[in-house]
Amino acid sequence: MTRRGRLIAFEGGEASGKSTQAARLASRLGAVLTREPGGTAVGERVRDLLLDAGLSYLDPRAEALLMAAARAQHVAEVVEPALSAGVDVVTDRYSHSSLAYQGFGRGLPLDEVRHLSQWATGGLWPDLAVLLDVPDDVARARLGTLGLDRFEIEGVAFHTRVIEGFRSLASAEPERWVVIDGAGSPDEVAQRVWSAVEDRLSARD
Repeated sequence: MTRRGRLIAFEGGEASGKSTQAARLASRLGAVLTREPGGTAVGERVRDLLLDAGLSYLDPRAEALLMAAARAQHVAEVVEPALSAGVDVVTDRYSHSSLAYQGFGRGLPLDEVRHLSQWATGGLWPDLAVLLDVPDDVARARLGTLGLDRFEIEGVAFHTRVIEGFRSLASAEPERWVVIDGAGSPDEVAQRVWSAVEDRLSARD
């Protein structure tokens, strides 16, 4: 019988280094690398809409539904087929981002956002969620001011709620999460990630 693959999701606020570290870990594990919103042709079109800084207004519920639609396609087309074939998947964001951004950030009821993601994914949650926790001043310095997307241009209060949301989620499910200090060079952070992930995955095998 083929061993089922493992789903590892990188989570965190803007400019936390998720994309860089997800790519490094996927390469080290020989895993499928993907992202949300996106990962499929449909998902990338939804991503363009969601991140469009020129979009004047998008109701939080519409935002949550678009995220869920992209995620449903992502799971059906990319994530579940790989896991079923015994291949690990590393994704830059997954369902916990909806809880942090649309729940804590936008103020939608957490249980409703959780139920929406549960339904969109057929109940598929990550085997391991890696939270890259970066101080606010470091994240702002990394972002700069040019070419920011619709989420990146949100105010400090919004991003503070998102980060606190991620921390709350990680604290509530320590068996699912590892929290990594995301400050420092990419190499330094990658070593922290690998040490933590290797321990967790070894314990699960």
